[in-house]
Amino acid sequence: MHEEIKKALEVIRSGGVILYPTDTIWGLGCDATNSAAVEKIYKIKQRPDSKSMIILVDQPGRIPGYVDEVPEIAWDLIEMAEKPLTIIFDGAKNLAPNIIAEDKTIGIRVCRDEFCKR
Repeated sequence: MHEEIKKALEVIRSGGVILYPTDTIWGLGCDATNSAAVEKIYKIKQRPDSKSMIILVDQPGRIPGYVDEVPEIAWDLIEMAEKPLTIIFDGAKNLAPNIIAEDKTIGIRVCRDEFCKR
């Protein structure tokens, strides 16, 4: 798996898109801070950019880097969740503008899949 992760990181860092396993399904992924990369996913999926996407993080501690505030209940839900859980947060920040919903929200899931975490 080490070589696959290395190659995936090279693609992501160069603004490309990868197909990878997640906790729920196979997904298309990119650097969520790169507007051009996000646009590529919208084009591949033939999806209007008004329909938002979610981001995956490898650990809960990364969430505050992408939202203004994490409500206490969110921490509790993440800790207690036994299945994949996506939470919609207000005040998205430090992300490509075209991945943030019009109401400034972003869906974030803490992944458990080993490939995703790495």
